[in-house]
Amino acid sequence: MKLFLDDHRFIDTEEGIDLSISLSNDEQNPRAWYVDKPRFEPVRANGFLGSVAEGGNVNFRDIFFNPHGHGTHTECLGHITEEVYNINDSLKTFFFQAILITLRPEKRGEDLVISKKQLEDALDGRSCEALIVRTLPNEKGKLHRDYSNTNPPYFDPEGVQVLDQAGVKHLLVDLPSVDREEDGGTLIFHHTFWKVPEAPRFDRTITELIYVNDYVVDGAYILNLQISSFKNDASPSKPILYKITS
Repeated sequence: MKLFLDDHRFIDTEEGIDLSISLSNDEQNPRAWYVDKPRFEPVRANGFLGSVAEGGNVNFRDIFFNPHGHGTHTECLGHITEEVYNINDSLKTFFFQAILITLRPEKRGEDLVISKKQLEDALDGRSCEALIVRTLPNEKGKLHRDYSNTNPPYFDPEGVQVLDQAGVKHLLVDLPSVDREEDGGTLIFHHTFWKVPEAPRFDRTITELIYVNDYVVDGAYILNLQISSFKNDASPSKPILYKITS
């Protein structure tokens, strides 16, 4: 179905580009923050068996996972506040003007960092509600990697100035975090982006552990950011991009 944005531009709702990584109960599932793999377990209670393969009538499984450590997720400022604000209250609209950019993190000592200048150059004065950052190299291993104790690339907190100027409310990245893996618990980028504690931005979200295929070209899109209705600081999410056609 064509959904018209104005008299000349539209998106095809049947041609969405899924940026999420599926949750699975095997070693192929990506992991971060030292968590074990997710567990999908049939319910076994009072003679009930939640597995058709084992003789039950239905598949009825408990799922154990961590939103932050087991795949694509969207988080709100409740991730870093004493009161655990929930993502379901923070994200109230789901379609956004988006820009996809691709950056190769810069070497800084032992670290790889996305700098303020890189963001400035890539955006080149453009504004958007949602910014999607694909990092290089864009290996398929991102779909299955265990990021724990690997010091993945992260963002220079000075880059938030660029996001503020561009009007970005929703930042999506293919990394396990926007901050350094080991930073003494400061989470500087998170605090700067959400303006915590001085002027909390409840309308901003960060989505981590996405994957953007190589065939998706940089540029402007419409983003549909789907979450589950979790009363938690973060939820598994399914960001979908739509190409804008004239």
